Amino acid sequence: MNPNIDDEWDIIISPKSSWLHLNLGDVWRFRDLIFMFVKRDFIAQYKQTVLGPLWFIIQPLITTATYIVVFGNIAKLSTDGQPEMLFYMCGILFWNYFSTSFLRTSETFSANAGMFGKVYFPRLTVPIASVLSSFISFGIQFVLLMCIFMFYILNGYDVQLNAVMLLFPFLMILMAAQALGFGIIISSMTTKYRDLKYLVTFGVQLLMYATPVVYPMSAVTDIRLQLFLKLNPITPVIETFRYGLLGSGTFSWQDLVYSFIVSFIVLLLGIALFNRVEKTFMDTI
Repeated sequence: MNPNIDDEWDIIISPKSSWLHLNLGDVWRFRDLIFMFVKRDFIAQYKQTVLGPLWFIIQPLITTATYIVVFGNIAKLSTDGQPEMLFYMCGILFWNYFSTSFLRTSETFSANAGMFGKVYFPRLTVPIASVLSSFISFGIQFVLLMCIFMFYILNGYDVQLNAVMLLFPFLMILMAAQALGFGIIISSMTTKYRDLKYLVTFGVQLLMYATPVVYPMSAVTDIRLQLFLKLNPITPVIETFRYGLLGSGTFSWQDLVYSFIVSFIVLLLGIALFNRVEKTFMDTI
């Protein structure tokens, strides 16, 4: 018998001694599966609906109109002198991406338990696919935002696109890392604590008000409240994007570095915890 029989196999399934083993090589080898999951998620999202992908456009427009009425006309919240439509759309664009990706990844184990119990593949491919599939709706909504932006430019509004907008790809990476990291941490915890999934849905709704989606940071005058809001790693992302596109708001390299560090730590912690839980979750789910 050939002593190097392991060399005859493309994939060897074996237990890992350390839960810090990230197993990213297997994820890369299954990249075709990730894209298949992305296609599945996109098709399933609006399957058997009348308007289909048009909801990607309708939803942010309705949400923006609601914010204009409630927060702009009734609550009289500041928009830093920028058109309300553009101001709210900037916040909605990133918040929709984060909240959708986060909620999808937080259900990784509970929503896919049947599939995980039947066939082997790197479980991390599922939450990664969820984050990537959300890029499709984000891209459509970003094009919508750019169309609205051009409308205001052509009508003489003072919106100042500047060089900070070059950080846009970096901002997207930060949002994806945060959504994936926080999502898989919660997903790993819900295998043992089922009540968390109810708390998460409620918590995401509250988190939006601790993020400058419907108000600018300049409207927050209390120093302690400002510090609290800046602890939210999503805050620098939205504020930087608004500053780059509209020329108003706040921009700080220090805040961006903080957001990057938090994103990196949360992502590594999430992957490590996810890989540890995936070995035993079928016994508890």
